[in-house]
Amino acid sequence: MLFWLAEFSEAFIGFNLFRYITVRAGAAFFTALIFGFVFGKPLINFLRKRQGKGQPIREDGPESHLLTKKGTPTMGGLLILSALTFSTLMWARLDNVYVWLVLGVTLGFGVIGFADDYAKVTKANTKGVSGKIRMAAGLVIALIATVIAAYAHPTDLSGQLALPVFKEFLLNLGIFYVPFGMIVIVGSANAVNLTDGLDGLAIMPVMIAATTLGVIAYAVGRVDFTSYLDVHYVPGTGELLIFTAALTGGGLGFLWYNAPPAAVFMGDTGSLALGGALGAIAVATKHEIVLAIVGGLFVVEALSVIIQVAYFKRTGRRVFLMAPIHHHFEKKGWAEPQIVIRFWIISLVLALIGLATLKIR
Repeated sequence: MLFWLAEFSEAFIGFNLFRYITVRAGAAFFTALIFGFVFGKPLINFLRKRQGKGQPIREDGPESHLLTKKGTPTMGGLLILSALTFSTLMWARLDNVYVWLVLGVTLGFGVIGFADDYAKVTKANTKGVSGKIRMAAGLVIALIATVIAAYAHPTDLSGQLALPVFKEFLLNLGIFYVPFGMIVIVGSANAVNLTDGLDGLAIMPVMIAATTLGVIAYAVGRVDFTSYLDVHYVPGTGELLIFTAALTGGGLGFLWYNAPPAAVFMGDTGSLALGGALGAIAVATKHEIVLAIVGGLFVVEALSVIIQVAYFKRTGRRVFLMAPIHHHFEKKGWAEPQIVIRFWIISLVLALIGLATLKIR
């Protein structure tokens, strides 16, 4: 919104700064961060008052959770989404289709997550909304987003799958690009949701992945950068750097309260929304495969659940002591902060590898 002040740069030269994406991205980061600090405590107090017993804890989960996490309020994702939305609308260009696409996916999955969290809290159990309903709603949102992205992409990229490293090669998926994009978005949303099981575990890898994708979005949105890096030019995606900066700022504001021991959980409200956001950015920037690298931690978490369920149904035995895999390490005796910090390190390394694919030819 404030981008339009650049039109008045003749009256005040300082307004010219708003033309630069990097300046507005920095402003978006600090706006969301301050928003989180200002409204975090009041929101937590409100949630604690309204929810009473807080988020229901799985009885089949790690025994320590029944004591240490009982009574902690959920739906803290509302803080991230509020900060993210406010900051993005303030600093991004509102005539950019990719900004609305990613923001729409984020809020759409946020509504699904909120409905699930609300059902869990009001019913005082961990079941929430039916998995089929959640999946169907997510697929509808992903369908709309992928179709919009396909139409917004340049003609020579629409329906094409770009590959890292092999940059000259494009795989023409045709009409199958839409279901592929849907899988990326829904898969990303649910993978982040599965990762959100320990204090601070999900939010930092999300911020790392979002920052990485933001840099990629900025790069592929500039023709001079794409020419140098030999990647495909997708005009307009640079504005997504502002969205990811706002996400990171809002995420840090939330982490202030989510750091062990957590005063609030993000819940499905946050995890589904943020995962959907990562998937939508990857689809918008034509870096769907790179998302699997940058978000490799989320991929491993999701695969651990798939492997556990499939193997148990086939043999009646378990591969892991408990799934998702972070619970496996809890069962092995790792302390919660130890797991969280080590997973953060893994996420950072994977992000650097993902960025490196921009330069590798």
